[in-house]
Amino acid sequence: MWELDHLAVTCADLAAGADRVAERLGQPLLPGGRHASYGTHNRLLGLGPGLYLEVIAPDPAAPPPPHPRWFALDHAGAPRLSNWIVRVPDLAAALALSPPGAGEPVALSRGALSWTISVPPDGSLPAQGGWPTLIAWTAGAHPSTTLPDSGLRLTQLEIRHPDAEGLARALPLSDPRLVFRPAPEPALRAAFATPAGERWLG
Repeated sequence: MWELDHLAVTCADLAAGADRVAERLGQPLLPGGRHASYGTHNRLLGLGPGLYLEVIAPDPAAPPPPHPRWFALDHAGAPRLSNWIVRVPDLAAALALSPPGAGEPVALSRGALSWTISVPPDGSLPAQGGWPTLIAWTAGAHPSTTLPDSGLRLTQLEIRHPDAEGLARALPLSDPRLVFRPAPEPALRAAFATPAGERWLG
């Protein structure tokens, strides 16, 4: 079963990205961790059971990796919602069902957490963000279970793409929050229910 796992805001500077998200959604983000394999670090926000949001950026304290960073972070600029990550039970099987360019399995770990994730060799986003990054958690508690509940809930994830209809047909995931819309340029927008009303992040 494929399930929405988390959303990623990419940016060149982690503090700036976390501040932007906190301003938009009205909740501060918590420290996450570092990803030594890709020279990145993140901050996190719990969105209820099974779902969270991360802000991720190159880590200036880490040496540059010998390969492209994931999530297209070698080309990161201003903070933007650029990636959505879907949880799958079997990554190899899920990749076999995915369009070309969805990535290759990469095994990673940090502390008690271990996971395998799909990463294109050039570090790009699959279908420029129109297709999700795929993840299979292999050890440790899902991050959403260790994050405080912010009270925020994702109500819609809008995936804009020139081939929105084709991507929607190919995705073996039924989630009423996912909306595919044809558009000239790929882009993501997400709506959240918050104590202050609906807020959007793009």
